[in-house]
Amino acid sequence: MNNLDERCINAIRCLAIDAIEKAKSGHPGMPMGAAATAYTLWTRHLKHNPLNPGWTDRDRFVLSAGHASMLLYVLLHLTGYDVSLDDLRSFRQWGSKTPGHPERHHPPGTEVTTGPLGQGISNAVGMAIAEAHLAARYNRPGYQVVDHYTYVMASDGDLMEGVSYESCSLAGHLGLGKLIVLYDDNRVSLAGATALSFTEDVAQRFTACGWQTLSVAAGNDGEEIDRAIRQARAETSRPSLIAVRTIIGYGAPDKQGSCEAHGSPLGAKELTAAKTCFFWPLEPSFFVPEDVAVVFEEAKQSGPSREAVWNELFQGYARAFPDLAAAFQRVMAGELPKDWDKNLPQFPEDTPAVATRKTSETVLQILAAALPELMGGSADLNPSTFTWLKGEGDFQPPTLSGEAIQGKVGGIWGYAGRNLHFGVREHAMGAITVGMAAHGGIIPYTATFLAFADYMRPPMRLAALSGLPAIFVFTHDSIGLGEDGPTHQPVEHLLSLRAIPNLTVIRPADAAETTEAWRMALLNRQGPTALIFSRQNLPLLKRRITEPASALAKGAYILWEATSDMPEVILIGTGSETALAWEAGRQLAAEGIKVRVVSMPSWELFDRQPAAYRNKVLPPTVKVRVAVEAAATLGWEHYVGLDGAVVGMEGFGASAPAPVLYEKFGITATKVAEAARRLRAASKAEK
Repeated sequence: MNNLDERCINAIRCLAIDAIEKAKSGHPGMPMGAAATAYTLWTRHLKHNPLNPGWTDRDRFVLSAGHASMLLYVLLHLTGYDVSLDDLRSFRQWGSKTPGHPERHHPPGTEVTTGPLGQGISNAVGMAIAEAHLAARYNRPGYQVVDHYTYVMASDGDLMEGVSYESCSLAGHLGLGKLIVLYDDNRVSLAGATALSFTEDVAQRFTACGWQTLSVAAGNDGEEIDRAIRQARAETSRPSLIAVRTIIGYGAPDKQGSCEAHGSPLGAKELTAAKTCFFWPLEPSFFVPEDVAVVFEEAKQSGPSREAVWNELFQGYARAFPDLAAAFQRVMAGELPKDWDKNLPQFPEDTPAVATRKTSETVLQILAAALPELMGGSADLNPSTFTWLKGEGDFQPPTLSGEAIQGKVGGIWGYAGRNLHFGVREHAMGAITVGMAAHGGIIPYTATFLAFADYMRPPMRLAALSGLPAIFVFTHDSIGLGEDGPTHQPVEHLLSLRAIPNLTVIRPADAAETTEAWRMALLNRQGPTALIFSRQNLPLLKRRITEPASALAKGAYILWEATSDMPEVILIGTGSETALAWEAGRQLAAEGIKVRVVSMPSWELFDRQPAAYRNKVLPPTVKVRVAVEAAATLGWEHYVGLDGAVVGMEGFGASAPAPVLYEKFGITATKVAEAARRLRAASKAEK
């Protein structure tokens, strides 16, 4: 590298430490140590357009080590994204474009939300899967309209996290050759040297997982970094890990190479010493020399020209393959096709009892035919969750023959397959799915048992924070799964999911509501959806003619009532237990009690409705309310009031047939009716 390159790298370092010093908060170590790696990638290899951060065929860059956020923000500023010097000056402040850890699209150019270590690199695996699948589905000879790389900058901490091993193991199996990880191998973490806890041979681990592994001995040698990236790009059948040996806090004489450079501002004295080391003026702060600005301006100008070349290619593609081009534009825009839901099943009153997981399977096949962008899988549980797309093939390396795999699903093999086999890797499954949703062009879904939702909670939380429309399917929703026992019977999980802001949880009560639950999940583009399905068979509920199952879109609706007068008792059911509320309502009505039964499949959807609708379903004047759900009861007081009752679980389940469990734990129509009578009697006594 020449002197001008070194000045550009030092500009990155000095802008980063100035911003962190001004904020009195942040992580200067990696921006200083990895500046040369980032500069080489961004100016020599990264295909992007700062004037259009959403360009379809851009390379994806993921800063998995989100604590080094100022490295990303400085690069975005210098290369012409909508990030000003004032934005750098307001790092970590209220209302700033530059939060402490990167947040998707905030600022523009940020692909995913990172900070919880291991999530970003796992998101990147999902992005690489999406790129490979879309390329296999839409590219044609002479028209490589999908042709981009996914780059990651990862830290020691990222590779310590178990989720990164899960994800990278799958990436190696899948042969994702356009996934390149630049590992900032500085051997220092927040609490001290990584040698305190992390002494494995990382390269051998990745080699064992099927990756190409490369190393750069001198982390400030841009030419060596450049050669390694070129070698990684040339390898098309394996993902690549480039271990770049760097010095954390490089240039800060008293702190470099130590944990003191990791997570705190340098301080005035050390900042001055670092700038002196870089031959950088002490004042003004946030200084960008003209010659440095010119270099980055060239990088900025190359973006529109690259996109223009791609646009010309796509125009030719659209002339040659108009239907494919229209479909590609639609899926990348995240738009559903016209009449996509016209063939969804309807269920007559004589429909036999069926598990909602089984109805979900039926609905999923119809949706798969209408939505080619629908793609997903389970954590080795397809025979139990029923979430395969029949006849749509398995997403596998193109070089792997179908005959070599047990359990072949369909005739489409290679990256065009739509069934993902995540293996027993729930955490990775969630994070990879978040990356697929972030990439665009895919509607991704996952599937596992509800009791294992805890394994997936971190990526589900980030999907909600990022507003990404991933669909998380959970089956075996309660003690109703029976003999597998309390290890597999979810109790606190519904409450845990409902506590995540911007996650819509839907627990349908029967086949009709299951259809509507899938419809709502696909219409929800503002965030993720969790669909909760039963293992046991559930009867089709008899509804009021005025309130069909499509009322699920409102979160709760009047399922049945004994009279058109104002009720004196309201019973609320959800999911598997709605039938119990319905049966209890019939018992009370036979006693002359004015009772209303409400189906409430989704708290979140109901809470979004206008107050007038919510008050219509749950009139404030009716205080006698009982909710029933085979789960933790906490939270239901929001709907039954402090004077109401909840029939649910007070502890863990047990191993026994489902009907026995419901009886032993007192989750029955009889118990619901008893609670209602008791509350009604107490209410009358008070009056």
